[in-house]
Amino acid sequence: MVVSGTAASSGTEVTDIGSAAGGARESAKPRSATPRSPATRDLGMKVSLLFPDREVAEKYYLPLIYTACRTCYSELEPQDIFERATDGRVAEQKQQDLIRRVIESGHGSTIEHIVFTFAISGVTRTLSHQLVRHRAGVAFDQQSQRYLDYKKPSYMVPGTVSDAPPELRDRFVSGMDDSLSFYGELLEAGVPGEDARFVMPNATRTNLIMTANLRSLIHMSGLRLCTMAQWEIRRLFQLIRHEIFAVSPFLGSFLAPKCVPLGYCDEDRNRDEHCPIRPHKDTVLNAWAEKRAEAKRAGRELETI
Repeated sequence: MVVSGTAASSGTEVTDIGSAAGGARESAKPRSATPRSPATRDLGMKVSLLFPDREVAEKYYLPLIYTACRTCYSELEPQDIFERATDGRVAEQKQQDLIRRVIESGHGSTIEHIVFTFAISGVTRTLSHQLVRHRAGVAFDQQSQRYLDYKKPSYMVPGTVSDAPPELRDRFVSGMDDSLSFYGELLEAGVPGEDARFVMPNATRTNLIMTANLRSLIHMSGLRLCTMAQWEIRRLFQLIRHEIFAVSPFLGSFLAPKCVPLGYCDEDRNRDEHCPIRPHKDTVLNAWAEKRAEAKRAGRELETI
């Protein structure tokens, strides 16, 4: 359930993400900073794919990647390869098969030729500080706290705070309201926005534009779709994946937690395998060691690929 309103002291918008959509609080269950399924919580963020639309993606993106792949291994000129891919002489399934093999082989430069541009709004500064750490193959333009004097700043209440005892949640909301109310007072007193913003909390919402090539999106998604990722940015990449799926299900299928292509989990925090998507690498190595020891006792060699 989302509760939006205007805080009495500051006029700021408050969004409460504490309760699962349509459900009551489950106080008996242990709380976690990561929702079991972030998709069940409306965080108040919006993600829209600005470019490409489905028509452009279907007509050009697969042929572009295919052309890059074939150029590396063909005597044909790339102009000819692209023409064959777009006029139907090379079947779409054949293009997909080659692209899948090339991506799985790690030849990532072939998918740097296509980009996706997203409008992202309603995320917090906590999220944006994480997001802009990704630099290779990514461009950002973000709402400026220096040049914009916010008339009605808004913030997010994390689920764990919303689910906390009422007095703690009230103190959190009061603290947010006080900070943003004081921000407004500083502006009214003539303090420049670039200085008044020092009191704005990490929970403050922001908007941005992000453009990234497919290779970068696959890398970013591998990290941020992982269940070990912070819940807000994980939800962001679920929405990004959804937007790409809408224009190209084939390309969207490559956006997955990193354990999926690896075949195992490499996160130290998942040694107990509480996330069951893939076995932890320790489990895989131990299983291999047991098989090797068993083969040695039997006097045979293990088959290797």
